[in-house]
Amino acid sequence: MRILFLGDIVGKPGREAVKSILPGLRAQYGADIVIANGENSAAGAGINAQIARDLHEHGVDGITLGDHCWDQRGFENDIGGLDYVCRPGNLPKICPGREHLIVEKDGFRFGVFTVLGSQFMKISSDNGFAYADQKLLELREQCDAVMVEIHAEATSEKIAMGWFLDGRVALVVGTHTHVPTADYRVLPRGTAYISDAGMSGPYESVLGREIPPVIARFVDGMPRRFGIAEGDVRICGCIVDIDRKSGLATKIDRLEIAASTMSLLQD
Repeated sequence: MRILFLGDIVGKPGREAVKSILPGLRAQYGADIVIANGENSAAGAGINAQIARDLHEHGVDGITLGDHCWDQRGFENDIGGLDYVCRPGNLPKICPGREHLIVEKDGFRFGVFTVLGSQFMKISSDNGFAYADQKLLELREQCDAVMVEIHAEATSEKIAMGWFLDGRVALVVGTHTHVPTADYRVLPRGTAYISDAGMSGPYESVLGREIPPVIARFVDGMPRRFGIAEGDVRICGCIVDIDRKSGLATKIDRLEIAASTMSLLQD
């Protein structure tokens, strides 16, 4: 089984790029299942029901979220009706929404869940390591393979999660920091790992935001509106091959496609 994971979709530039090329991308790489982090897809902060439906209709099988999951007003009322969207599982139990997804393809059941990191994050959550342990016990008989997304600020916490879950899941993928890392590999016991899949959005930016106001904020500390940038749009993520019998990874590759080459995939 081949899994395509797309890093944080940022604003309209990111979601329009994903929608326009995903069919070609899926065909070119032979992806069986596509998972994407959509937590920044609505104006760079959160997601709404219409955007979630739109991404799903254009080929995203499962949508994960992060610390901005409640940024769009009213989404807490809509998430329960979106069976292809899951919130971070280690948020308080009282929060609405699904804690995990199970995406089925050709008889293969692929489990997906996200944990929030605890370091430098501004949202309350339970311990992600303890949560992952418990969730894997729950999913053991329900899935043929599982991926865990760790939405976290600290690289050390992401790497620790990779080693913690090595041999127990097919993929541990980091998100949140929007900068693709070069440490992709299959760990010794068969878990594919990457510290950050990067963002799907405008790279002529500061993490997807317009450059001048961000620089000005660093210079004088005054509050400003950080609009979504538009230049150098790229799709970033990773592609993972999973052995159907073991449920573990055999290969991981980074994916990065610039806007200048996207038209080739649309034809």
